[in-house]
Amino acid sequence: MLFNKSNPCPQYVSSYIYNITSSYTNKSNESDMVSASVIIFALAGLFFNLSFFSSISDVSATLDPKVRLFLSSALSLFLPVMTYLFLEAKNAGHLSTASRLGMADDLSLRAGLILAWMLLVELLRKKVDEIRMQSYSGTIQRAARVIWLGNLVFFNIQAAGRKALFSILWILCATRVVQRIAFTEFGKRSYAHGKNGRLLTSYMAQMLEQTVHQQDAGNELLKRCKYIVMGEEKLVARATAYGYELNDITPNDSVITVGKVWELLAGREWSFTSLDENQHPERLCLSFALFKLLRRRFEHLPRISDDEARNCRDLIFRGLCNHGPEEVFQVMNDEVTFLSEYYHSVVPVVLASPFFLLVNYFLLYIVVVTLCLMTIVLCGHGDVSYAFSSIATDNNTLRSGLADVVICLSPTLRKSFHIIVWLRSKMMSHGNLRLRQFSVLNLGWPLKLPLFTTPLVPNKFMLSSIVEYLVQHVHGTDTADHTSLTNGKSALHRNNVFGQLSWACKSPSIAEVVLTWHIATGILEVKCPAPQSSNEEVVIASSTMAIQLSRYCAYLVAFHPELLPGNQEMSERVFLDMKRELKDMIGCWNYYLSSRRARVEKIMESTRQGERTTDQEEIDQSRVLLSGAKLAMLLMEEARNGRLETVWKVLADVWTELIVYMAPSSDEERVTGHEEVLMHGGEFITVLWALTTHTGISRPAEMWTTGGHHPQA
Repeated sequence: MLFNKSNPCPQYVSSYIYNITSSYTNKSNESDMVSASVIIFALAGLFFNLSFFSSISDVSATLDPKVRLFLSSALSLFLPVMTYLFLEAKNAGHLSTASRLGMADDLSLRAGLILAWMLLVELLRKKVDEIRMQSYSGTIQRAARVIWLGNLVFFNIQAAGRKALFSILWILCATRVVQRIAFTEFGKRSYAHGKNGRLLTSYMAQMLEQTVHQQDAGNELLKRCKYIVMGEEKLVARATAYGYELNDITPNDSVITVGKVWELLAGREWSFTSLDENQHPERLCLSFALFKLLRRRFEHLPRISDDEARNCRDLIFRGLCNHGPEEVFQVMNDEVTFLSEYYHSVVPVVLASPFFLLVNYFLLYIVVVTLCLMTIVLCGHGDVSYAFSSIATDNNTLRSGLADVVICLSPTLRKSFHIIVWLRSKMMSHGNLRLRQFSVLNLGWPLKLPLFTTPLVPNKFMLSSIVEYLVQHVHGTDTADHTSLTNGKSALHRNNVFGQLSWACKSPSIAEVVLTWHIATGILEVKCPAPQSSNEEVVIASSTMAIQLSRYCAYLVAFHPELLPGNQEMSERVFLDMKRELKDMIGCWNYYLSSRRARVEKIMESTRQGERTTDQEEIDQSRVLLSGAKLAMLLMEEARNGRLETVWKVLADVWTELIVYMAPSSDEERVTGHEEVLMHGGEFITVLWALTTHTGISRPAEMWTTGGHHPQA
């Protein structure tokens, strides 16, 4: 076993690899099997790297829902393919060293190695198998895999030492299944987890009955907040026909509320730009309390009452808002992060407790070690010395071969680690507030996918505008001058351009409204960009905000129509019709290969020609792209008349109203859509949805008028 510079692997490893693949050589009909073997072993190696390095470094990509979804889907092929390879190796008739020495027939070296990989990968799957407290589907699938592996171990291995080693691996796999069942049962029966939603519904109703409305604001309002962070299970007195009878919270009990935390940490300095999340325990506690309340929407419990929504509006818009709009959105974003980790985690964080740590990390290991020792003795037929000595003798070839292979692949492991770190930096956006960007005017081949759309951090001006609009709306809901959320109409009215541009907001589809204003914004960005001088900061801020929100809303139409109001199929059809209209208008060559400016010029030229050659019926049939171009022409005319600042302000206001209008939703289809995007780390509109859900902000019951009008020729 000598190493040299030209060949870093020992000659024994080459011989070892040849022995386990010798049956595949010179057999053309087994090429697919060889390819499958290479792919599966490469996948297993990558998965091992991810699991191993995530435990000893800052590489936490396996905990990201997107990465977990990819690995879980890829590993679903592992067991059937490896089972096929195992049976082929078993039936090949290759005998182990022990059988050649006259002992009982046993698995060949290759079959044993394949079975070892199957057991090891099943152990590593815990990094991707999330636990759902409401469902046993994942647990049943894993239990079936473990039972099948147990069948392969106990009915195919004869040598005492090999059976003991493989039995220990199987016991570890079975322990993971038992853990999952225990987690699920404990969560379902616990007032802190499975029953938490109904408990909090009863608590909020009782708490609001005892709350006296006061005109406090800022920290004083937050110090009086009785939303529970932890310990609500200690309040349960008894179950009733309509919920739970609860004990009152006292200043000296162990129930942690938001008010108690803020009272304790009232003198701390606030800093949104700080990177250390531990410097904001009061903000995180508020996020965690709101996360518990929002879970009720995903668990199909009664909707938030009007009294609770009013109380939460005061807490957020009169209390938290005093610390700035960034704090409001950071609290909501942390709440969405808690939701994602709760519904897509290996072990839910909410299970953590001293009792859980004692049982899961101390007593469980004692039981497992005891079972392993008993298994070794049973495999040796009661002969303790023979049982333990046979582990070394019967597994010498397998152990030494695996060790040499690992040594040979050490450079590959190091390179894989650096690749994983790079992928993590590119893919991990979980926990950050991001706006993905997509432009219809850049649409071509290859079609941009969400993975490659550029994410942007919302700027302070954008967040301030959204919060200001929400505050104005909330103040209106408490007076006789109530103004419903609109899809941009009120922004046009405030800027005295309602009559001239109102037709752009009358479409029966939110997707059509978004794409119409998105196309107009994109054209204006090219034809009338905002000046970049320092004395035009307001125009620059308005244009930047309008462009970013425009591209984000277009991204939602293109990739997440399930999150938009109205019929999802209608939104998808509108986007496909717009692509066909664009291709017909600018031609196939320009559609796939032209630059954005060339596209804009071609669209404007076609629109001017269409004004002279088409009638109203033809315009109505091709409404989105042509409507957007006509809207852009009207805005450009205003900009050239010296009202560029007003034009960009109108666009910023319209997009603010549009994004807020799209966010609220209480129907189950939208709630399911938001739950699904949590698997990918969530969306900015999910953060807005959480905010509007807590504060009771909703769209009018009658969303659209029928028979919408379209621009005149």
